[in-house]
Amino acid sequence: MNPPKTTPTESTPVEQLSYEAALNELEAIVLDLESDEHALADSLAMFERGQALAQHCAKLLEDAELKIQELSGEDLIDFDLS
Repeated sequence: MNPPKTTPTESTPVEQLSYEAALNELEAIVLDLESDEHALADSLAMFERGQALAQHCAKLLEDAELKIQELSGEDLIDFDLS
């Protein structure tokens, strides 16, 4: 099943999206750009929205890491299985 298609002008502002919603929309944009032909302007708009979504996801992950560090009262250490 394909994720629902959205256009950048019909979407919720990026900064209002949860991590999960932003990641789902980013995945849908990638799939749409890979599988369909679009006018150059549409492709650029989708790419721009995708960049904003990727930056938003990275910021939310960084904020979560900082919150974990704050709550644990120490620096995070890398987890190594070896």
